[in-house]
Amino acid sequence: MWSNESRFQLHHADGRVRIWWKQHESMHPTCMSTALQAGGGSVMIRGMFSWHDLGPLIRVEQCLNSKTYLSIVADQVHPIMLMAYPNEDGFFQQDSAPCHDARIVQEWFQEHEGDVILLRWPPQSPDLNPIEHLWDEVKRAIRQLVPQP
Repeated sequence: MWSNESRFQLHHADGRVRIWWKQHESMHPTCMSTALQAGGGSVMIRGMFSWHDLGPLIRVEQCLNSKTYLSIVADQVHPIMLMAYPNEDGFFQQDSAPCHDARIVQEWFQEHEGDVILLRWPPQSPDLNPIEHLWDEVKRAIRQLVPQP
């Protein structure tokens, strides 16, 4: 299973605004652009998929630290892996984010070594993870659906 988290801005802005005005129009409301603080908010989603199965999208409502991540792995990922790979031959991929590499998380994977085969992942190599391309597609689709401020 390929897995990762991604943060989705509710009102994406690339920071570029172009407005044309005449010298006396600079403060006219039609020549001003509104902005939302912090992009109007965001939501973090965790997802996973394999060549034959889609995992659920999990909304991460807390700060993603090692304890939160361990809870997600133990309560959500583990049952899905057991169901998708009953012969215990499924690989689970995670990147080298600090919460993924935390001692308590690594110990959990060692304790469940027979259930889940953990792929080692080179640091700073997001282009190797196909889920990154899926997140890009989802973000593009959201930007087309959500009206800009």
